[in-house]
Amino acid sequence: MSQLKELADPLQRAKIAHGLVGRVQEYGNEFQAVRNEAMNETLRVGKLNSTQLAAELGISKGRVSQLAKGAPPERLFLGSGKVIVALAEKLEHGKLDNGRDKRVQGPVIATEDFQTYEHLRELAEEVGLEITFERIPLGGNVRLNRNNLVVICGPRLSPLIEQILEGDPHLRFDKDDDGWYLTDRKTGEVYRSPMDHGGNSDVAYFGRLPRPDGQGTFLYIAGIHARGSGGVVHWLNNELVNVHRELKAKRFSTLIASTFDPDTLEITSSKRITPFYRPEGA
Repeated sequence: MSQLKELADPLQRAKIAHGLVGRVQEYGNEFQAVRNEAMNETLRVGKLNSTQLAAELGISKGRVSQLAKGAPPERLFLGSGKVIVALAEKLEHGKLDNGRDKRVQGPVIATEDFQTYEHLRELAEEVGLEITFERIPLGGNVRLNRNNLVVICGPRLSPLIEQILEGDPHLRFDKDDDGWYLTDRKTGEVYRSPMDHGGNSDVAYFGRLPRPDGQGTFLYIAGIHARGSGGVVHWLNNELVNVHRELKAKRFSTLIASTFDPDTLEITSSKRITPFYRPEGA
């Protein structure tokens, strides 16, 4: 603080101070969310009653009730502050350009991915989290070193994501002449998408992966096809409480299989088809 106050340039001093204020507020909100969630869970599992918890924290019983109310523990599986969902852009062929004999291309977010985001937004808002989305530009350069991040992007659209996925010792994306597929490296089982043969089901990877800076993790969702990503959110909508109870914010990876209605394209069923794999030594 003393070094900041001693900066001669007032504009530089203002810029640095403003940036620090934002970071303090961001982390302060996250600490509060973690505290409130932990208080809620402590009371729910019956470890302590409100009077005992108040004594442990050095606050009043009324303050305990105020802070713990409305803070479902499972929300922390998604994030402790404003959740950002990063959706990958891809090139899409358009209509003829003003009658000329060529097709224009433009970056778009797949309709399936945006529908997946909408269902995830509904789930996040149910547990009291603010959520928004941003575009991952062509080339897949997404900023991963930040909190409360969910990435929905197949490895073929982002070399950065592909490299991080290679660090998973249990599950991996692969590709051959028949297309993309997922492999359970522990059992050797291969999972291909029925969509490649006209079916109405898909398989998706779901995990919490390490950030490149080593300072945290991000949630990652990717189907073999975009429709499969929606199956993860469908499954999570039914299992969020149980998943949080088992995993909290620990790293993991698993596969989710889902089916969808061929007319409406909405997910109709979903299930986990592998264990929750954990990194070696975790």
